[in-house]
Amino acid sequence: MAEIVSPFVDPRERHRAGVFGMLAFIASLAMIFAATILGVVVVRLEDGGTWPPPGLPGLPALLGWSTLILLASSGTMWLAQRAAAVADAPRLSRWMTTTFVLAIAFLALQAWAWWQLIAASVGIADHLYAWTIYVLTALHAGHVLGGIGPMAVVVHHARQHRYTVENHRGVTYVGLYWHFLDAAWLGLYATLLWATSWG
Repeated sequence: MAEIVSPFVDPRERHRAGVFGMLAFIASLAMIFAATILGVVVVRLEDGGTWPPPGLPGLPALLGWSTLILLASSGTMWLAQRAAAVADAPRLSRWMTTTFVLAIAFLALQAWAWWQLIAASVGIADHLYAWTIYVLTALHAGHVLGGIGPMAVVVHHARQHRYTVENHRGVTYVGLYWHFLDAAWLGLYATLLWATSWG
């Protein structure tokens, strides 16, 4: 009879168990984002008017720039994961720090986009178009904020060279979450672009 190895004893099994747990968590979040996108699609199809409606500005250009920054941060996260896999501490520290800075830059641009809308007197209750922008960007930004804390911990540990080939679970988990947020934002942003060009 094969011996059952507890994931809390064997580091490799613990890593696999953690990845499974993170993937299950990501799957639940994916349902939230998918449901939100579907809701926006239904609302847009039922609204025969133009988006943006007369008198309201178009999508802030900053959303496009923030998308490029998020894509770049996913690339630097991938480089950090590769460095962690071979225990290249200097590269891991450099790429994790870069990813963290890009994450903050993404949030800053999103906040700036909101500020532009508010300065143009666009309120969430003005039109479904405005509601869609605020809700979709806020939904994603909230999850980005939720990942900033764990990422800061990983950056701190990376700068102290705490990760090894056998144990770099934190980098793996944060990387999975971050790549998911990248994909989720692409879906949300594509939905916004479609909603403002359809019809």
